[in-house]
Amino acid sequence: MMEPPEEKPIIYTMENKPIVTCAGDQALFTSLYTPLAQQLPREPMEWRRSYGRAPKMIHLEANFVQFKEELLPKEGNKALLTFPFLHIYWTDCCDTEVYKASVRDNMMRWQGNLRLHGSADWVIVVVETSDAKKKNKTNILPRSSLVDKIRNDFCNKQNDRCVVLSDPLKDSSRSQESWSTFLLKLRTLLLMSFTQNLGRFEEDMRTLREKRNQPGWSFCDYFMVQEELAFVFEMLQQFEDALLQYDELDALFTQCVLNFGAGDGANWLGSFCSPVKSWTGLLLRRPIDMEKRDGIQRGQASLLELRSYLFCRQCTLLIFLQRPWEVTQRALELLHNCVQELCLLEVSMLEGALDCWVFLSCLEVLHRIEGCCDQAQLEANVSHTVGLWAYATDKLKSLGYMCGLVSEKGPLSLELNRTVDLLAGLGDENAETVHSLQSPYKKLKEALSSVEAFERHYLELSHAAVEMYRAIGRMRSARLVGKSLAEFYMRKGNPEQAESFLQNALRSYVSEGWSLPVTHTRKQMAECQKLLGKTENYLQTSALLAGDANLTNEERIHFCQEILTFANQSTGSKAQKVALSMSYFAQLKQLQFRPATATVHSGTALQVELCLRSLMPVAVPLEQLAASVHLNLEQGETIGNTRGPQRRPYPGTVLFPLGNSSAVHPSAAGPSLELEEIQDRSPSDPRTLNSTGMVCKNTHLVMRRHDSSPSPDTPNLVSPVPVVMDDGAKMLMSGDVTLLPGNNSIVFSVPSQELGTYTLRQLCATVGQVQFVLPHISPLVQYEVYSQEPQLTVEPLTDQLLAGLTQRAKVRLQTGHYTVKKEDALQLTKIDSMLILTSSSCPATIFNSTAELVGESVLFIQSSDKVTCISLPPTPPYHTLEFQLEVLCAIPSDLIRPENQRLTNGEIRQRPRSYSHPDNHMTAINQRMSIDCPWSIYSTPISLTFYIPFKAKHSLLSAGNRKYIQVCLQNVSDVTFHLMDQRLTDHESSLELQSLNTKAQQTLYSVRAEIMPAAGQQNCHSGSLCGLEMSITRLAEPEDDGGTEEKGQTETEEVCSTKLMYEVADSSSSWVVYGRSSGLVSMPADANANYKVQVELMPLFAGHLPFPDIKVFKYLPPSANSASQPDTDSCVENDTLSLLDRPLDNQGDTASIRSQGSVHSVGSGEHQSRVLPMPCLEPFSPGQVFNHSQGCQVLVLPSTDDHVLEINAT
Repeated sequence: MMEPPEEKPIIYTMENKPIVTCAGDQALFTSLYTPLAQQLPREPMEWRRSYGRAPKMIHLEANFVQFKEELLPKEGNKALLTFPFLHIYWTDCCDTEVYKASVRDNMMRWQGNLRLHGSADWVIVVVETSDAKKKNKTNILPRSSLVDKIRNDFCNKQNDRCVVLSDPLKDSSRSQESWSTFLLKLRTLLLMSFTQNLGRFEEDMRTLREKRNQPGWSFCDYFMVQEELAFVFEMLQQFEDALLQYDELDALFTQCVLNFGAGDGANWLGSFCSPVKSWTGLLLRRPIDMEKRDGIQRGQASLLELRSYLFCRQCTLLIFLQRPWEVTQRALELLHNCVQELCLLEVSMLEGALDCWVFLSCLEVLHRIEGCCDQAQLEANVSHTVGLWAYATDKLKSLGYMCGLVSEKGPLSLELNRTVDLLAGLGDENAETVHSLQSPYKKLKEALSSVEAFERHYLELSHAAVEMYRAIGRMRSARLVGKSLAEFYMRKGNPEQAESFLQNALRSYVSEGWSLPVTHTRKQMAECQKLLGKTENYLQTSALLAGDANLTNEERIHFCQEILTFANQSTGSKAQKVALSMSYFAQLKQLQFRPATATVHSGTALQVELCLRSLMPVAVPLEQLAASVHLNLEQGETIGNTRGPQRRPYPGTVLFPLGNSSAVHPSAAGPSLELEEIQDRSPSDPRTLNSTGMVCKNTHLVMRRHDSSPSPDTPNLVSPVPVVMDDGAKMLMSGDVTLLPGNNSIVFSVPSQELGTYTLRQLCATVGQVQFVLPHISPLVQYEVYSQEPQLTVEPLTDQLLAGLTQRAKVRLQTGHYTVKKEDALQLTKIDSMLILTSSSCPATIFNSTAELVGESVLFIQSSDKVTCISLPPTPPYHTLEFQLEVLCAIPSDLIRPENQRLTNGEIRQRPRSYSHPDNHMTAINQRMSIDCPWSIYSTPISLTFYIPFKAKHSLLSAGNRKYIQVCLQNVSDVTFHLMDQRLTDHESSLELQSLNTKAQQTLYSVRAEIMPAAGQQNCHSGSLCGLEMSITRLAEPEDDGGTEEKGQTETEEVCSTKLMYEVADSSSSWVVYGRSSGLVSMPADANANYKVQVELMPLFAGHLPFPDIKVFKYLPPSANSASQPDTDSCVENDTLSLLDRPLDNQGDTASIRSQGSVHSVGSGEHQSRVLPMPCLEPFSPGQVFNHSQGCQVLVLPSTDDHVLEINAT
């Protein structure tokens, strides 16, 4: 019998499982509950979901409760936790009368209630037992008949909704098979119900979320709806899907807060903007914090309560998923985000309340992780937890400063009241941590109770964070926590323990080039050093800070006055001065020698100008500025007469690299940042910019850890550098110098008497009891003092001296250390045939060592056959005397070689007197002379090379009984010569020579040709006509000397022209000429006259074909031909070129002339004595016609020949 409706439903299992109601015979189900509950989750089922989500294998469990009408979902109720996913009716009835009397009516009422509430997920289970059959044998229907009757009465077309379970309590194969079938059906129906109801629930939830921009929408209501879905996934042990629901809620809330901060606020956020009155921190020891959940459901939760509850649920699911280290990562992000969200929403909180909440939350997360992981796992994953340790340490320090627990005098009354208010906001301790001695609540309360307790807890947390950072290699973070510890020790009046932490932090900042942290840490270091009484260190740090541009001008002046105050203290004369590094007091910017050379001769007045850039904010008076100079005598030398790389040049100006004003060494700055802008634009409207930012592309280089050990070439910028001033033998000093802020110029006079190389090693500025020393001047600054012997050189004024012409040579005398007196003279002795063509006087110029003109004079020259004496004007040492000589070398008629001399081994020694220049093949002749100088007992040999500008050759030619001598004269130099009055003479016989050079040869005409394809085509094709355009241009006007070029001229009506004959022929058999192949051209007598002719051609082959031959002849009309009486030689020439002997196809327009000539040539003998005057063609001399197209080729493509083949098939 069914229980009365007013009784509460019986819950057979725990609540966190899907609800399945059981109607019918409760006793029957109670007997079957145990095997059913055990076997239902044993086999997994594949769950296929919508929207393309991947299928999953799940184990189904259920909470079986007695069916009550109150359990059926009401309209509008979206709760899934109390939703019955399946309804089962149990019966073991096998008697027809009993079925008709009661069972059918109960089933009808049960099914009617389900249909009334829209529930279609049900199943009827008929249990068949052998015992029931034995009791009611008379009225028993066959099982199949009763089941069919039930299916006909209730199932209609859903026959699978009625299941038979045979002998479920017996251990037989039939029973096992029946159980398997029943469990499979039950899992299938339950899974179908999950899919349908969850899909419908997700659609409703999605619709509700889309209404978030409408008035009246509540995030808390939506939160409860989506959490219902997360609970269902958790019931099904799908923790990943459950976590996804909470992550979506987290992201939705975060985006709404960001939109609120951007001005797009939602009304429902007003409930989260209420003042926070409780800051109890996270509570992760409960799977569900029902108190906070009720506050969210009522819409009364604060921002911290919502965030705490949401993270608590995420933490529980992550631990179920065995991802505890993700909890620490999310916790750190949560704490930082909450701080920002409270600022965006402008939520009012008691000062220090947020620090309390963060501190408690950090420790709560750490304790929760420690509870689910062993010690080995914790030590191996320190990198995941150290962030929470450091954050908790920082917040505890902030609370200590706020509550007066860090000062030496202890907290004041106001700070005590603040502490009481903060502890009141913590409330009572949770029941889960009451008995824990190390709970976060007890730690915070104890730390805020007294100064000693705070110090103990703070040092414990700080040292733990430092050790963890060092264990995982994060040295920057360890030094940052150490710097915080140093600040704590300084507030406590313990600078001894703070110094080491500050030094480590400063060393890290300096090595990585962090300018602002370096400045801030140095200020703390200066305070610490002053308290410890370390005067030298304090002065060094003060010098660094006085020149630091990151500080204000008042702060810089303060630290500079600290140095000047100490320097002006009246101490005993024997007191040792404090030596500090000059790098942070002043920087050497430039050094320049006067004169602007670092290599000078002895006795030169040399000065050095230093440009010092003072880093101090005020003017600093210096008692003395000194520079130590070291002399290296081994490198001093005397330059002789030979020239070459005998001393290396030293620069006259030296520039020094400057560091930045914060005194961070340039080598420590590391790579520069490579920043790139990123923009996030709206997908719907690319013109709308959602957000923008900067990203560093070389983070792996910028954030790379540097070696903690200092580099040998990097100055120590943390502790003072021990500097020592060398006791140099020579010192450059300048007293009473005032260094103004910025660039200052100081001039020193440097020694230049002793020979050698001088090196500037150190620089020292003295201010009272303080010396600022630059121990090494880098780059190296050196200058050399030398002594030079006189040098005499003779150089031509041109690149090449030409023989046969008057040439000029420059004589340069470098006096060196010698002083030229008035009576001194140079004696030039000629060894070869070179002549010196000079007058009795010659101008000379005198230059000093810097090539400046200092004087002019006149040299007196006396010359004889072999010796030339030149008197020299007085010239000081290390000056240059220059003058010019005119020389002449005659072109020898025959280059006679000297007699060969034999060496001691019998071989002939070759002494060529002349040779060819490798560039222009001119023959060279060496001319030698020796010069006697007054400063030396030895003669100076001088050699000048002359080149013959011509090459000449001749050849003897014969023509009949005549002899011709052809002389070719070639100019091989770069000088233009004009040949005049050329003659060929014979000195030994009376042979008469007649010159045939009546006219200079020159180019008279130029011919250009171009082959063009047919119209509409880009290239010529074989078998297709092409056009040849020929252009003949006259280059010069005809002369009036009656030469051969004028023979073809005609004169009609004041127009003078020349007849030319052109011919186009192809010797390579590659072209066919169509139409005219030759013709007459009448060329005007003007220069640059042009005549164009077009001829049609057809290429016979494809490929790169050469141009056809183009020939141009002189056309001699009959009058010109008859007027001339050619001799024997000329007749031979004219006969070979007459038109009568030319082929008929090459005559073109001269057909009539050709016909007349043929008639007279083949007539009878009586007419041969009366030969008519005939026109002739005369070729041009070589070089008179230039063909630009000679050797050119044109590309000819093969023709496209389409053949048609006809085939007849029968």
